[in-house]
Amino acid sequence: VAIPALRRVGRAARRFTPVRMLERLTTDLAYAGEPAGWDAERMVATKIATSAGLGLLALAFALLAGLTPIKSIIGAVLFAAMGFVIPDVILTSKANQRQEGIRFALADALDILSITVEAGLAFDAALAKVSQETRGPLGEEFQRVLQEMQLGKSRSDAFRDLAERSTVAELKSFVLAMVQADIFGIAVSGILSVQAKEIRLKRRQSAEERAQKVPVKILFPLIFCIFPAMFVVLVGPAVIEIYRTLFHQ
Repeated sequence: VAIPALRRVGRAARRFTPVRMLERLTTDLAYAGEPAGWDAERMVATKIATSAGLGLLALAFALLAGLTPIKSIIGAVLFAAMGFVIPDVILTSKANQRQEGIRFALADALDILSITVEAGLAFDAALAKVSQETRGPLGEEFQRVLQEMQLGKSRSDAFRDLAERSTVAELKSFVLAMVQADIFGIAVSGILSVQAKEIRLKRRQSAEERAQKVPVKILFPLIFCIFPAMFVVLVGPAVIEIYRTLFHQ
């Protein structure tokens, strides 16, 4: 009952929703893997439902708590705004998580793809092999590319669509190289080998960069959480003894 109702609300709200918001939601859904049954209309309906639900709930609690009407309305508006943003936050988090999974698996997938092509397997067959061996979102994306090619879409267009569904710069670079190889008739095996080495080097550099940021990230928890507790444990008994000595002789 709830899902058809959301769809009706989404279709009604679409006429009043800015085009840029619908385009952004569609793009974010593509980055998140286009979850089954979810589209921009349903996201808009969900945003409206969560906004209205949290707003009414906050208003009810405020009235039950005896707050003034102005404070109740302000609280309801704040919670309604929060409810309108929450679906975006969840969708963005899911999209970022999926893109990070693609980035992490890309180097290994290209290694397998390069090896299988150099062993004499055709590129489409090698891509099918990689899509079966690779777990997670990257395998799903490669499988979708194969399905689109089987339905008649050209390899270049299928790979361009793959790049449009991702924010990973390394994947976009790989797609660009494959499209250029398809246009100019360059051997795929050499390009795959170069791309695999470059992506593995970038992944190692990214890991080193994150490792260098760790001391800075640890500094503030040390200063505001650990050091005060250590100070109390180490200096506290001495302060108590000094107080007793000076004021309770």
